[in-house]
Amino acid sequence: MIKTVAEVLLPVDEVLRIKKRRIEPDDKKEGMKRISIVTGVHGDELEGQYVCFELARRIEEKKECLNGVVDIYPAMNPLGIDSITRGIPAFDLDMNRIFPGNADGNMTESLAANIIKDISGSDVVLDIHASNIYLTEIPQIRINELHEKELIPLAQQCNVDFIWVHGASTVLESTLAYSLNSTGTPCLVVEMGVGMRITKEYGDQLVEGILNLMKSIGIWKGKVRASRKAIVSKKADDVCFLNAASGGLFIPGVKHWERLKKGDIIGRIIDPLSGKVLENVISPIDGILFTIRDYPIVDEGSLIGRLLKEEVVAV
Repeated sequence: MIKTVAEVLLPVDEVLRIKKRRIEPDDKKEGMKRISIVTGVHGDELEGQYVCFELARRIEEKKECLNGVVDIYPAMNPLGIDSITRGIPAFDLDMNRIFPGNADGNMTESLAANIIKDISGSDVVLDIHASNIYLTEIPQIRINELHEKELIPLAQQCNVDFIWVHGASTVLESTLAYSLNSTGTPCLVVEMGVGMRITKEYGDQLVEGILNLMKSIGIWKGKVRASRKAIVSKKADDVCFLNAASGGLFIPGVKHWERLKKGDIIGRIIDPLSGKVLENVISPIDGILFTIRDYPIVDEGSLIGRLLKEEVVAV
């Protein structure tokens, strides 16, 4: 069943509609649990589009195993997706900065309020994001420390590689996830892949995790693969940020999610005109590289990657 969650009139005799697909078992009963899969809040993040497709396909293939309600919201920002724009076109507005919205407010505030109203009450929500066009991220879940007690056990079912618990000050209160968690609807934020692209292996990995999560809360009765054991980081100094000391062209020398030793060369920043190496990007610690620069042009200060300290990985 496809349902319109929210709609507003646009100035050109068109209508902006946000839709969801609801999948229910044929023998639906009252009081069944519900999981909501949300993506497309940022129009240039497409990794979740494949997850929505593949999850729905697998559920429909074995519909007899479904024991609850699955709501799939593939395009929270359809105008952004159509125009490959991170925010809402013409408003210069990041949709993930306007929640929980206001039903009596302007167009964007009204959309946000209707979205929150429709999703609220789910037993668990996955808000799926990709990285931007500059960085590639391993499949990970990011959690506000205010809700870690409830969310970490759910995140550990999701087959991601890394669970990153952020301090409260680093999580904006105007995001979809914060708004849902603060009002009692558990929401996990997934980050994976790269902007404007689809990384199929990451999508397949997450779909396996969603099915595993569904089984753990009683929504899925089919066979699932055991989820991989995620590394959990709870301290701010667990993560080391790598920034470029000079501008140029970044050429990586290691693979993503690779263990590194202090002093290992992660890559080089080169000058194509002079043919010189401007900087060897060196690992300052023993650790594992969970973020790496994908877009090669860098300026001084550009983020090159993130490393998780070895002592966290080894736990």
